[in-house]
Amino acid sequence: MVKGPGLYSDIGKRARDLLYRDYQSDHKFTLTTYTANGVAITSTGTKKGELFLADVSTKLTNKNITTDVKVDTNSNLFTTITVDEPAPGLKAIFSFRVPDQRSGKVELQYLHEYAGISTSLGLTANPIVNFSGVFGNSTLALGTDLSFDTASGNFTKCNAGLSFTNDDLIASVNVNDKLDILNASYYHIVSPLTNTAVGAELSHSFSSNENTLNIGTQHALDPLTSVKARVNNYGKASALIQHEWRPKSIVTISGEVDTSAIEKSAKLGLALVLKP
Repeated sequence: MVKGPGLYSDIGKRARDLLYRDYQSDHKFTLTTYTANGVAITSTGTKKGELFLADVSTKLTNKNITTDVKVDTNSNLFTTITVDEPAPGLKAIFSFRVPDQRSGKVELQYLHEYAGISTSLGLTANPIVNFSGVFGNSTLALGTDLSFDTASGNFTKCNAGLSFTNDDLIASVNVNDKLDILNASYYHIVSPLTNTAVGAELSHSFSSNENTLNIGTQHALDPLTSVKARVNNYGKASALIQHEWRPKSIVTISGEVDTSAIEKSAKLGLALVLKP
């Protein structure tokens, strides 16, 4: 694996994972089984209020080619074909959705010791072209993320980011939404032995002059159980506990309460992942 600046999506990812990953207010169940020839079949059901959503996906890996096919309750068929390392540092991804005839897309990712580049092209007569590039090394990286609509001749996305990574600290700054939103994030490992870390993200909107601050932490109670908590400047506090009760089978219980309106009911979420 190439150790370098990574892709643009990696800028600020550790802080985002700490603050937002695994938090939910829905009830979700995931079951993965494996056939004799190595095909992974994953069934997922999610209850959102009175609405129930479900999908079934299969994943087949043959040498360096991985094929993912997913069907959901809305009769949508999602297909992704990934070719890993057709050339050193290169990954090719082809995806499409049926019945959406305009969803076809080809993406190329290239990772180098001093660069990470991703470009994608929609398979339509007037496609949307995406390009992101990060340059630097594993310590300091500077990148941009652009989307251009060839039909209208306009840029639909224009983002830029800067990341600094140390042994126990990651700091990043992003300017998103056509330079309207400024995001600054911070991730710090307090104790590697207990996977204890703290993180924060500050977002500022230039158009509305609004600020949003999220602060969070995580800690491993034991090798199989971890807890996370976060709070924002609007008074919303969330917490979760996650336990791996058998290898790769995880149960997560999460909750959120609005401290500024304590009379409202707390939101509770449950996620169960089974991999026999």
